Formats: sequence, structure tokens, C-alpha cells
Amino acid sequence: MFQPGESGNPNGRPKGAKNKNTQQIREAYQLLTEQNLDNMNRWLQQTAHEDPAKAMDLMLKLSEYIIPKLARTELTGNDGEDLFKNIKFEFGPNINDKEGRQQED
Repeated sequence: MFQPGESGNPNGRPKGAKNKNTQQIREAYQLLTEQNLDNMNRWLQQTAHEDPAKAMDLMLKLSEYIIPKLARTELTGNDGEDLFKNIKFEFGPNINDKEGRQQED
């Protein structure tokens, strides 16, 4: 009946607009969270007393809703060339260099 990309309601919800139910649920959850901040702090302290690792895990999970995750960024030079192709790190003598090892002994 409709072609791909077309809808029966050309004046429908704009692309990217949030669903009303989803928006209401988010607002209700935000209100619930705000009203329970003291309780959440107490619950987290109780959990930390019993299992510090679990408390840390809960804090990290909660932080995902407050602090956005960082996206990976790739650094490139002009025309996408690798900026690090000529970087060399030396961490002491080369263990594969038999002559250099013998001189140190």
C-alpha cells in the first residue's frame, strides 16, 4: 500500500521526536530518583558495608545515566595518514641482541 519510507500520515511525528509514553516514563523515573536520593545513598552504604565490590558496580552502573560514555576517537593526519607510524619506544636493551647482552654481562 505504501512505498518504503512513506507513511499514511505525512504530518506524523517528526524524525527523532520522543514517544509520549517514553517521555512520561522517563519523567516519572526521574521524579522517583530525585525523591529517593537519601534512600539511595543509605542503600549504597549498606551494600558497601556488606560487599564493597557490588557497591562499586552499582555506582558505575548508575553513573552511565549521568555521565555520558566517551566515544573512541581516531587521530589521523592529512588524508587519513597514521600519525604514529614513525614513533618508536625503547624500554631498555633489546633482548634479541646477543652482542649487546654479552657486552653488559
